[in-house]
Amino acid sequence: MDLLAEAVLAGAAPDHLETLDLPREYLAAHIRAQDVGMFDGVADKDVRKSLRVGHVPMPEPAPDEVVVAVMASSINYNTVWSATFEPVPTFNFLERYGRQDGFAARHDLPHQVLGSDAAGVVVRVGAGVRRWRAGDHVVVSCVQVDDQEPATHNDAMLGAEQRIWGYETNFGGLAHYTLVRASQLLPKPAHLTWEEAACVLLTAATSYRMLVGEHGARIKQGDVVLIWGATGGLGAYAVQLVKNAGGIPVGVVSSERKAELLRRLGCDVVIDRNAIGLGGDAPLTPERTVELGKRLGRAIRAEVGEDPHVVFDYIGQATFGLSVFVVRRGGVVVTCGSSTGYQHQFDNRYLWMNLKRIIGSHAANLQEQAECNRLFQLGHLSPILSSVHRLEDVAEAARLVQENRHTGKVGVLCLAPEPGLGVTDPELRARIGEERLNPLRELSAVSG
Repeated sequence: MDLLAEAVLAGAAPDHLETLDLPREYLAAHIRAQDVGMFDGVADKDVRKSLRVGHVPMPEPAPDEVVVAVMASSINYNTVWSATFEPVPTFNFLERYGRQDGFAARHDLPHQVLGSDAAGVVVRVGAGVRRWRAGDHVVVSCVQVDDQEPATHNDAMLGAEQRIWGYETNFGGLAHYTLVRASQLLPKPAHLTWEEAACVLLTAATSYRMLVGEHGARIKQGDVVLIWGATGGLGAYAVQLVKNAGGIPVGVVSSERKAELLRRLGCDVVIDRNAIGLGGDAPLTPERTVELGKRLGRAIRAEVGEDPHVVFDYIGQATFGLSVFVVRRGGVVVTCGSSTGYQHQFDNRYLWMNLKRIIGSHAANLQEQAECNRLFQLGHLSPILSSVHRLEDVAEAARLVQENRHTGKVGVLCLAPEPGLGVTDPELRARIGEERLNPLRELSAVSG
């Protein structure tokens, strides 16, 4: 371990951290450009074959950037996309970004460091950074924006130069260090451990924008919200947000084990997809969509007496037709992804004749992320970490997510030597309680 990392782990003072040189290279989970095409014609695109852990060169920070010593990160599905080179190789993003020259050219490399979540300690700030200094404990937003682009000042997610860090950029969070813009930082909730804080921002803020923010469904008290994949990273935060807003979350799960985990989150209604014929891989034909939609609608009405106001859908191809069918007249389907496929089919008559709406949503702007982060700081939202792995075992962790064998979020320890570190407000943590802070936690030790 390098001297700077040792100083961070020892809790060195900010002034001391600033005197230490950045290492020339650092340990990182990455993919290689030379491996693009390795899965052509292969049925099982196993991310363990493409995702590598090794040393990469340290980039030079720009004036508006900071270097963060990453204590922990987590797996998001975009890491699976990157490591399978689908739907497009992410090196295409890096090459296009690098054409801007200047500091952007640093991103166009024969390797890409992945990861779009991180919690850690600031160790270096650029000359143009005003709000942060070495020693600050931070969480990192996945959204990188161009603050000189006019659209950014309306809604950062509308900016043409908006990128997802660690997916559409290099130098992501699954590493000992990461390079980010100062505008990506928020204060780490003091009562959370490093690994808990690192599993929050991308998925929780995405769910916040979809459901609560002014660009999403704008849920209100009493709203019935159908949540697909309710024990996943996005869905489990959606359940909490709906409960906090005074709504009625309806979760759809595939097993009794996941149903029990969902009840721990306080989900009012839990529907087993197999019990109403939603299991299996049969194609969702128009006729089958109507049949299953009627079954699902009956199951929801049997529990709450009415159809859902909102459907929260990031599953995509396997569920979208059902979402449009089952949401009530005048209701909203909000979507942020398509983990089962991007080509959605639905009967448009059920949409236009019943005045339903579809809202596309992507990540969250910094204000929305700050509002969501504040809910964690207040203890109103809890992390949904289910397991923790070491950086050396990141490929196995990503494989869990690739095969949907996980619940909640899968954490990764980077510089943190063990779970449970990083808490600077133990009093608040004690008031909230460990059980509430870790409703989905399955393992107390590190996996791998």
